[in-house]
Amino acid sequence: MTITFVGHGYVGLVTASVFADLGNTVWVIGHTPEKINNLKKGIIPIYEPGLEEIVKRNVKAKRLLFTLDYDKAISSSKVVFIAVGTPPKQTGEADLSVVFDVAGKIGKYIDGYTVIVTKSTVPIGTNRRIQKIIEEVKPVNTEFDIASTPEFLREGQAISDTLHPDRIVIGTDSDHARDVLVELHKSIDGSFVLTNVESAEMIKYAANAFLATKISFANAIARLSEITGADGPKVLEAVGLDKRVGNAFLNAGAGFGGSCFPKDVRALIAIAKQNDYDFNLLKEVTKINHDSMLLIVEKAKKLFNNDIKNKKVCVLGLAFKPDTDDMRDAPSITIIEGLQKNGAQINAYDPVATNNARKIIKNVNFCKDPYSAAKDCDVLIILTEWNEFRQLDLNRIKKLMKKPVILDGRNIYDPDKLKKAGFVYQGVGR
Repeated sequence: MTITFVGHGYVGLVTASVFADLGNTVWVIGHTPEKINNLKKGIIPIYEPGLEEIVKRNVKAKRLLFTLDYDKAISSSKVVFIAVGTPPKQTGEADLSVVFDVAGKIGKYIDGYTVIVTKSTVPIGTNRRIQKIIEEVKPVNTEFDIASTPEFLREGQAISDTLHPDRIVIGTDSDHARDVLVELHKSIDGSFVLTNVESAEMIKYAANAFLATKISFANAIARLSEITGADGPKVLEAVGLDKRVGNAFLNAGAGFGGSCFPKDVRALIAIAKQNDYDFNLLKEVTKINHDSMLLIVEKAKKLFNNDIKNKKVCVLGLAFKPDTDDMRDAPSITIIEGLQKNGAQINAYDPVATNNARKIIKNVNFCKDPYSAAKDCDVLIILTEWNEFRQLDLNRIKKLMKKPVILDGRNIYDPDKLKKAGFVYQGVGR
């Protein structure tokens, strides 16, 4: 099948590449000449394990085609996916301007029956507006249907999640469109959830909001455990062993970030407000998450009698999670800025996110490895649970630091082992 993706971010590029690898002819439309030229050469703009190899393989096989031109791609495609960004406005609402802009461009070039699918995360009712836009601009004697197939990709595991998803959600009112999309996804290993457009739009927000709620619940329990003398991680481990709950996303830490959870929680709060429902639960989820970041700053201060002015702090991990270079809403931003406001000097290291971090976080000494970052520091703070950090030479770290103090914002270390090794150790909820 010939298909098109408009957008080459995490969702568009990964999904397009996987569909090409499955034997389809896949066009990817962008709007930046430099990025499209690089993609034609197999140079990708994001870090995602395994993606570069898939892109190069399918570009070479001429199954994956990058272009700035809507005409040839759209007119030859049976299915067109909208996979562009929907960043938050100041109000928390999703900015849909790019979605509607590309919908108008797509509509002008459809030729014959086409299924227009929104893969971007959009509020309920967006696909109906897309339908109206396309109806106004489409050529005469052409037919189309709309559908919503939200993505559930985890950065760092996006290829596996595309090939082996927990579910494939297809929302459409058209039996024909449903059949086309089921056929397209036949090689994808996942259970189908076939529903209407509005339900598909809601499913993505509901899923991300629930996972964010689990994280904030874990952080709230961790905070209360610290106050009462309970072992937070052990409490959460026991709770997660209940099959009705599960351990996934039930780990305390420095808060959640990334391109989905913060944005989608705020958007769902805004959607609720527009429909006269006050989603207080999610407002508290957001507050707890922000407080969890600020708590890391407070912990660092307390290690030095509430005074970290001129203290040298080593921060290991800048990306919002491991196996990605994504800095969107990363907790490290809030935490580093909080430390700086209290007079701390920052050394920082991340295996892949440093270049992106430089654009966002100022007055930081970015280092080439964790050891140079730790040199002469008063405290080392873990903010991203990269596997690299689990295997540090702690004896070397101890010798390099001015004081052997570790604040483990992701609970990756065994407290007893760290203390026996001569470190002052503090985790989250411990």
